[in-house]
Amino acid sequence: MMNSSNWYTLANIHEIDTPALVVYPERVKENIRILKSLVPDTSRLRPHMKTSKSAEVAQMLLNEGITKYKCATIAEAEMLATAGARDVLLAYQPVGPKAKRLLELVKRFPETEFSCLIDNHESAVQLSSQFEKENQVIKVYLDINVGMNRTGIATEHALDLFLYARQLHGINATGLHAYDGHLRDSDFTVRKLKCNESFRAVENLRDQIIQHTGRIPRIIAGGTPTFPIHAQRENVECSPGTFIYWDKGYQSILHEQPFVFAALVITRIISKPNEETLCVDLGHKSIASENPIDKRVYFLNAPGVTPIGHSEEHMVLHTEKGNTWKVGDVLYGVPYHICPTVALHEEATSVVDQQAQTTWKTTARNRKITV
Repeated sequence: MMNSSNWYTLANIHEIDTPALVVYPERVKENIRILKSLVPDTSRLRPHMKTSKSAEVAQMLLNEGITKYKCATIAEAEMLATAGARDVLLAYQPVGPKAKRLLELVKRFPETEFSCLIDNHESAVQLSSQFEKENQVIKVYLDINVGMNRTGIATEHALDLFLYARQLHGINATGLHAYDGHLRDSDFTVRKLKCNESFRAVENLRDQIIQHTGRIPRIIAGGTPTFPIHAQRENVECSPGTFIYWDKGYQSILHEQPFVFAALVITRIISKPNEETLCVDLGHKSIASENPIDKRVYFLNAPGVTPIGHSEEHMVLHTEKGNTWKVGDVLYGVPYHICPTVALHEEATSVVDQQAQTTWKTTARNRKITV
C-alpha cells in the first residue's frame, strides 16, 4: 500500500466529518525508517516535535531508540517528558513566566534532562537566579545566529557569553545550537555550500571553547533542509522535524529527501457556484494560510484543481470546464506547511488499511497542558 496510487483514500469516509486531519501510521513509521537510514547513529538524532505535537508519534520515535528531542513550547516539553523522553531541549530562550514554567517541569520530571537556549547575558543571569534559588541546575545551549537573523548571538560575541555563563550557578553552559532554517535552496549543491559556509564560524567557536575550557561543547544544528549535511559531521546532533509527516512545501524543494506524505487534510465540496468553481470546507481555521493562495494545499485526487480564494471557513477552487465534481465529493489535500496545519486541529484520525480508526490528540497544540 505504501506505493499504491490510492493509498490515501478512506473506505469509511462517510464516517468522517470535514475538514479533518488524518494520519497514516505506517507511513509515519516509514519516515522514521528513512530518517534512521540517513543518520544511522540514533544518538545523533534529536528530532523536533513541533510538527506532530502528538504523544503517539513520540512513542513511535521512542520505540525506535530515539531518546533525544527538541521542542519549541513548554507544552511540547511536558508531552515529551510524560511520554518518557530522557533528553528534551526547549529550543527557545525562556523569558518571564516561561522560565518559571520550565523550572516547574524540571522539578516535576526529574528523570528527564531538560535544557534550553540563551543568547544574552541578562537572560543567563535571570535563568541562573531562578534555578539557583530552587537548588536546581539546567543545561543551556548558546543560540548562535548563523544567518537566519531571528534569534541568537553573533559568533564573534559568543565566546564571552559562554565563558560568562560557565561562572553562573543554576545553569550549566553545555553547548551550541545553530539553526539554519533560512537555507532552502532547491539545488542541494548550493544548499550544502551555504550550509558549510555558515557552519564554519560555529566550528571556529567550538575550537575556541575547547582552547579556553578544555571541554568539547555539544553542538545541535540544522533543521529538515540541512540535517543530511550536518549528518556528515562528527559529533553534531541533527534536528529535523517536518520529516515525520512531510508536506508539499518541502517535497517541492528538497528533492534529495525521500520522505513520504503521512498526514493529510480531508475536505468536502460544499458548493459548486458555476461550472469552473468549487467551494470546499477548508478555511483558514483548518490549514496553514501564510503562503500565497496557490501554495497552501495540493489535492492528491484533484491535482488540476487550484485554490483561488480563501476565508475562515471556505476555500474557493478553480477547475476545468466539463468536470464531473459534485457537492459532497471528498478531496484529499497535502498541506504545503504541515506544522501549523496540525496545530489547527485538536485531533487527528489515524488510518490503517484505508480505514479511519482511532484518534490521536494533538496534545501539545495547547499552550499549556498542566505546567
